[in-house]
Amino acid sequence: MARKKNQTAEPTEGLPAKKPRKVVSGPIRDKEKTKRRLIATVGKVLQKYTYSGLTITNIAKESGLNPKLIYLYFGSLDGLIEEYIIEKDFWSPKSRTQLTELLEQPEKIGADEVSDILQLQFDSFLKDKSIQRIIHWEMGMKNKLLRKVADDREEVGNQILNYIDPVFEDTDVDVRATLALILGGIYYMTLHAKNNGSTVCGIDINEDEGREAIEKAINRLVLRDFEDASNQPKKRPSKKK
Repeated sequence: MARKKNQTAEPTEGLPAKKPRKVVSGPIRDKEKTKRRLIATVGKVLQKYTYSGLTITNIAKESGLNPKLIYLYFGSLDGLIEEYIIEKDFWSPKSRTQLTELLEQPEKIGADEVSDILQLQFDSFLKDKSIQRIIHWEMGMKNKLLRKVADDREEVGNQILNYIDPVFEDTDVDVRATLALILGGIYYMTLHAKNNGSTVCGIDINEDEGREAIEKAINRLVLRDFEDASNQPKKRPSKKK
């Protein structure tokens, strides 16, 4: 009997049934996951080798991915490194939250708040090896991207400083100089302590006692500047001739 139209043909005997088509996994299917993996690997390599070890070979080896993917997704090694540095926020999450809250209510910014921000940064810098490497990198190499990151960091800090500047106006207290010395001291002591375990003035911030001593000193210096400014008679602006 002739087969009716539209009737489905039976599978031919003797031929194996076709297997379901396998979905190819990997970078083509999951581009974002692969990009995240490469960006995260920059941090791992930076911690392990410092910035001199940021090479295509090391990143490919640590990530277990084909080095061609770096060019495919980021254009170059510099493009990948730039993506990592831009994403790596210098300000710790706690500091960033506090900064945001203070900028919404700037009238509340005083000595205690400034001291708290510095304390949070000190704690974050001690714990985050990636940030330590980036700061070390900034100090050891002239680079446009690193300069931009440093300038962006300064801009965030300036937003707070602009609100406290009036407290010190017409006094001989330069709070910006004090804060610069504090931040510089945090960088210097942390890099020494974490890179070779050395002390500064006999203080070891790898130990609880040393960290607490620095935290107290930070608080004391900030409070002293605010108190000195409040106790000084305001200087009269000099008359123009």
